[in-house]
Amino acid sequence: MRITVFRRLMAEEFGPGRAQVLARDHVLSGLGGRTVDQALTAGIPAKEIWREVCDAFDVPAERR
Repeated sequence: MRITVFRRLMAEEFGPGRAQVLARDHVLSGLGGRTVDQALTAGIPAKEIWREVCDAFDVPAERR
C-alpha cells in the first residue's frame, strides 16, 4: 500500500483533521509504542500500520 493511499484511508475514516492528529499523537502498542508518523518514518509498511489503526479503533471489516 502506498503512503498516499494510507493517508487517504485515514482521512476518509477519521476526517482530515482528526486523521492528522491521530497520526502525529496517538501511540499504538502494536507499532512498538510508536505513532503512525513515527512508524512510517521507521519504515514500517503502510499496510501493516493501517491494520494496527483498524484494530485499535475498531474499524469495520468492510472498510479495512
